[in-house]
Formats: sequence, structure tokens, C-alpha cells
Amino acid sequence: MQVSLSFTPQLLFEDNHLLVIEKPVNLLSQADHSGSPDLLSLLKDWIKQRDQKPGQVFLGLVQRLDRPVGGVMVFAKTSKAASRLADQVRQRTLQKTYLAVVAGVVDPPEWTLTDWLQKDRHSNTVRVVESGVSQAKQAILHYERIAVHANKSLLRIQLETGRSHQIRVQLVHCGHPLLGDHKYGQARNLSGPALWSHQLQFQHPILRKFLLFTSSPPKTKPWQDFKSV
Repeated sequence: MQVSLSFTPQLLFEDNHLLVIEKPVNLLSQADHSGSPDLLSLLKDWIKQRDQKPGQVFLGLVQRLDRPVGGVMVFAKTSKAASRLADQVRQRTLQKTYLAVVAGVVDPPEWTLTDWLQKDRHSNTVRVVESGVSQAKQAILHYERIAVHANKSLLRIQLETGRSHQIRVQLVHCGHPLLGDHKYGQARNLSGPALWSHQLQFQHPILRKFLLFTSSPPKTKPWQDFKSV
């Protein structure tokens, strides 16, 4: 894939083991069949040019964000870091917190959603199914309602599992779809779902100290309706 020579990531942190950036919206996390530009390839090319590396650049994808979702992401710069971060993901000690704006007043204000999700790879959509259905995976998220404005709720969401389209599908299933989500309803004249990767907390794979990174959503609708929070 031909990548942009002008791409410059918004760095939040970098050392010899990790790269933490703010992912732009409407950019794939990694390459797919569409051939569209993707963040992983762009970052590899950027590192190769910046550091004048003659060979291939290693960069491990630790997490994925849906194409229309922006916010904080971490990448591993070594295979050891990638393996140890993958262990944290499996053990659910890498904590991912999102901000979301959804339709309606969410009640109760704090709750845990537990569903079983099945992905249709042909349509790239996910749906809630009964437990025991073939290839269904359990999805768990915890939410807290932070504020309400004009029949919209601002939620803080912590993922316990990391399933494809998990937040978007679980919220629409409970009756509170994300604003701007064209795939799962509630478009509301927005360019994409009002979902943002707000915080990542994990243990440094080599130094073993705990790290916390934060990224704030853009100052546009519907986020600006909650700018006082």
C-alpha cells in the first residue's frame, strides 16, 4: 500500500518499547481488503523515514479501534513488549475507558451490560444473540452516566472484553444507540459515532510501572454539548 509521506502522528508517549498515539477518526487501525490507508502502515512508514531504518519496521498492534472511532492507542515496538502487552489484554489488566454520547437518558446511571455477540464477516456487522449460539462471544462492559443534555447522555465506559463493535452493539441493544452511528442507527447528521477512546491504563511491559494515558474528544457536536463536564 502507498502511504502518505506527510503523515505525522499525534504522539502521547514513546520510548524504546512503546508508542502511544491519538488515532484520527475515519482511519483503519490496520489494513483490510479495501486497500484504504491504515494507521499501522502509516506509523511503520513514519518510523522508517524518521529513524532512517534500512529494513522492515516492527510495530505490534495491541488493540484495535473501529475505523470511525478516534482516541488513545498503544503499539509495541518490540516483540517482547508485544507479547507482554498481549498477556495483559488476555488477563484483562489492560484497562480501556471510552467516552460515548448516546440517545436518551440512560437509567440506571451505573450498570454492567453482559451480552453474547456474533459477527457476520460478510456484512462486517455484529448482533446480540443467545448464549450457546455458534461462534458467539461473551461481551461485558461497565458504564457510568456522567451527564445529561437535551435527551442525550454522556457515558464513561470501561470494557472488560474487547469484541468487535462491542460498545456500539451493546448500547443499541439496550435502547441507547450512539449518536452518529450510521451502521447501527441514530445517524443524527453526524459524520460518525460519538465514541472516543479516552484512557488506557496498563503496566509497562519492561519497566513494570503502571502508565495512564488520556485523550479528549474533539470540541465538536455532540461533545461540545457537555463541555462543562
